Amino acid sequence: RKRQRYVEKDGKCNVQHGNVRETYRYLTDIFTTLVDLKWRFSLLIFILAYALTWLFFGLIWWVIAYSRGDLEHLGDHTWTPCVNNLNGFVSAFLFSIETETTIGYGHRVITDTCPEGIVLLLLQAILGSMVNAFMVGCMFVKISQPNKRAETLVFSSHAVVSLRDDRLCLMFRVGDLRDSHIVEASIRAKLIQSKQTQEGEFIPLDQTDLSVGFETGDDRLFLVSPLIISHEIDERSPFWDVSRGQLERDDFEIVVILEGMVEATGMTCQARSSYLADEVLWGHRFTPLLSLEEGFYEVDYGGFHHTVPVPTPACSARQLAAAAARRDAH
Repeated sequence: RKRQRYVEKDGKCNVQHGNVRETYRYLTDIFTTLVDLKWRFSLLIFILAYALTWLFFGLIWWVIAYSRGDLEHLGDHTWTPCVNNLNGFVSAFLFSIETETTIGYGHRVITDTCPEGIVLLLLQAILGSMVNAFMVGCMFVKISQPNKRAETLVFSSHAVVSLRDDRLCLMFRVGDLRDSHIVEASIRAKLIQSKQTQEGEFIPLDQTDLSVGFETGDDRLFLVSPLIISHEIDERSPFWDVSRGQLERDDFEIVVILEGMVEATGMTCQARSSYLADEVLWGHRFTPLLSLEEGFYEVDYGGFHHTVPVPTPACSARQLAAAAARRDAH
């Protein structure tokens, strides 16, 4: 049976929120809601925000001209209208655009005999500045989101289990395809597995931390070239009692999270990936990628996902440690 992923290989989380009754909370944080929308909806709201305000104020300018009788004295040079050269709704709409965008062609201009027009001009100028600040801010944040930077952070397609310094280790590889670096990069790993407590409570997606060097600082990466991240399977690891045969039968998912700041923008970036149980290769090791050339190091990303089989005991880390202790005692 194929296991449903909690996190896809490209980092997308397979979680959908249903039966959310307090939908008003999305409106209280309207800025984040607009930023999180898809591009087609964001562009639609961006266009509607300007078009509706232009139409709304254009209609009010037309109502003012109609109520004052300006439209009935179009050819009367002795009559002082509220807005010069405003002869219908289309010209009122154009004057609304000129007012809100501060284009100011000069053909249509408000006169000093129209106090209601002066008040409306001030209101539209203030509201137009607010709409500009809000919508341009939303579009800028949406464009500058560092999500796309995570597309150039790659994870190996498989994780491996093999010996490193006579200890069983779970390893995977990460790399950065860009020349600009990720500053203050750090890595985390979590085991996602169903669990039943001693009290009988069933936890469908229990999250357990996998140590990848938090105590020693090895979780902070200098990600200039691809790195192999290692989780030592010791007595604190959830894989302490897992052998090769049990690993092939287990149902779990390992989620890895790489975080850091984009050097070019200073914004925080996060890349995610995951490994199912059948994507963990027991008794394999990653092939080297780095070679020394004339005056520089070269990384061959063609073998980024390649692994080679190596001699590895099929027993669990606990059994391996017990065997080593008996050998030392003997």
